[in-house]
Amino acid sequence: MRPIISILIFLCAMTDQSVRASHTTATLVLGVESATPGATVLAGVYLKMESGWHTYWKNAGSAGQATEIKWTLPEGITAGEIQWPLPKKLPPVDVTTYGYEDEVMLLVPLTLDKTLAPGSLNISAKVSWLECKDTCIPASAEIQGTLNIGTETKASATAKQLAVWQTNIPVSKDGFSAQAFWEKPTNGDTRILDFKWSGISEDADFFPAANDNFEVQGGTEIFSTPTGEVCLRKLVKKFSGDWPREISGVFVAADGAHEAKIVIGNLPPTATAGSVSPQKAQPLWRMLIYAFIGGLILNIMPCVLPVIALKILGFVNESRSNPRHVRVLGLVYALGVLVSFLALAAVVIGVKAAGHKAGWGMQFGNPVFLVCLVTLVTLVAMNLFGIFEVTLGGRALDSAGELSSKHGIPGAFFNGVLATALATPCTAPFLSIALGFAFAQNAAVILLVFAAVAAGLASPYVLLSWNPAWLKFLPKPGAWMEKFKMAMAFPMLLTVVWLFNLAAENYGDRVLWLGVFLVMLAFAMWIFGEFVQRGRKHQFFARLTVLALLIAAYAFALESELHWREPLAPRKTNNLAHDIDGIAWLPWSPEALIQARATGRPVLVDFTADWCLTCQVNKRTSIETASVRDKIKSLNVVTLLADYTHFPDSITTELNRFNRAGVPLVLIYPPQNKTPIVLPEVLTPNIVLSALDRAAN
Repeated sequence: MRPIISILIFLCAMTDQSVRASHTTATLVLGVESATPGATVLAGVYLKMESGWHTYWKNAGSAGQATEIKWTLPEGITAGEIQWPLPKKLPPVDVTTYGYEDEVMLLVPLTLDKTLAPGSLNISAKVSWLECKDTCIPASAEIQGTLNIGTETKASATAKQLAVWQTNIPVSKDGFSAQAFWEKPTNGDTRILDFKWSGISEDADFFPAANDNFEVQGGTEIFSTPTGEVCLRKLVKKFSGDWPREISGVFVAADGAHEAKIVIGNLPPTATAGSVSPQKAQPLWRMLIYAFIGGLILNIMPCVLPVIALKILGFVNESRSNPRHVRVLGLVYALGVLVSFLALAAVVIGVKAAGHKAGWGMQFGNPVFLVCLVTLVTLVAMNLFGIFEVTLGGRALDSAGELSSKHGIPGAFFNGVLATALATPCTAPFLSIALGFAFAQNAAVILLVFAAVAAGLASPYVLLSWNPAWLKFLPKPGAWMEKFKMAMAFPMLLTVVWLFNLAAENYGDRVLWLGVFLVMLAFAMWIFGEFVQRGRKHQFFARLTVLALLIAAYAFALESELHWREPLAPRKTNNLAHDIDGIAWLPWSPEALIQARATGRPVLVDFTADWCLTCQVNKRTSIETASVRDKIKSLNVVTLLADYTHFPDSITTELNRFNRAGVPLVLIYPPQNKTPIVLPEVLTPNIVLSALDRAAN
């Protein structure tokens, strides 16, 4: 396509050339007034463009045309190759181009033969270029100058000007080394290429040499590995032939621009692990403190609030009990939380050991887990309504629902388990940092960090149970507690609705049968409570009816109709924008991010999931609002949505790069190659607006 586009631009420009004057002036600049035979003289072709106009680099990119110099030199003088200063990525259009705005000095070494006789020599050249603004016009000029051959070399008045431009010429350096890796297998005619080299620089970039078989596109994603290497992610599009095994171009690093040619290898498994900015190794004690604080904050997250209400109810009920008994209940609750978090840690360790990627809340991507959890929470809600009651030591059929509202040791333990199960789709300040750290560590560190989170989640209740004097501030037990317990069933039902909605993502229209199963389950629990627990007659037939209902609910609704162990394949997002409250969201992918950054516009990326309540709250209250929507439109921001509902590996990898183990994560990329702004887990419209303003400036 690049040759075709260049030809079209040239033909369109030719139709206008007769009525347009050149918007660029060309001048020959010599570094010396006189030189000795055998010397090398530096000459420069200085191009001065009018405001808003530009010319092109040696690799013009997807469109454009490189400047050409045809010398007319006396016998005994030969011209070398053009030395091109580092270009710019030109104003964003649908294609990537490289060139110069305002001015440029193209340097050319002139070699003088040793046999040259003294005297004055005329040096001339024809310079041809393509100049573009709103339209592109081919232009040319004849330039000339005089060089004296004598017994000494004398610098010209313009020598300093040439010296300044010479510092902007990329050079080959023996000590410079870089690596290139294909990041993933072939995907049609587009692949991702990673470049790595030592040296940190926000302005690091790669400018490719021209090639007719493939194109390295202009968008750049930059991050740094923990070992201090810069890593650039570029998109490569192939036009013909095989994928290249060698690539040439200019690498812009901390110590300057380097001409280099390197062999492309296959990406090692650990090569993508990195962070957005170079970070020192975080001390374990600090991450444990973050984990504890994050667990503490989880207590006020919406996921855990229904269980917290039950726990407070339990403290009220036990407030007049023996202090020792209250302390035991607090410790048992903490034990339930700890055991649950250690079980989660074991799952994470097992997933990593199997060679898969692990993420916080990953069990919510498992449809079978969702069906089990929605069933459990439904039982809890039925029990809170008083539909069935079971004494301690009751049967396994209804023990799950009973345990959540009992205030003895089993109830305290189960409340800890339930709090953990409902807390995992939430994240909190400090928690995401600690978990991101833990998921990259060995098994022992993962266990320690998860234990610290558990300690933070359980600590308020342990502290309250070990300070009986504080219980005096709670209301006295009474008949109101029964009403309060029933009221708490409604948040549990809201949790059921939320979980049911998540399950719908996995079963489509078949999810109706999950609703049928839950209704049959609730009916069975009502019969059990009315005719088995509180009834005196027909208990045998009631038990048979309950058993028959449960068997029918499972066999017919779950197995035969829902096919609960055979969820639908995760939905595939397309490349079309979908509008939500006036924001045109595009699906995130590494390729989409690179292409978005190539436009030179700010980019907002929202890493979210359907099961993440914090994500949904952030979206509704702080992103998809009128003020933020207007700001996005006014700044022409590209908006990308990274859907983590089904835990795609590409998003897990991206979260790990930002030292996160889960969502939410909202990033705002400024134009050019600056590192992104990482927003906090809990957002407000002002936080988002301020970050957008910073990115635009």
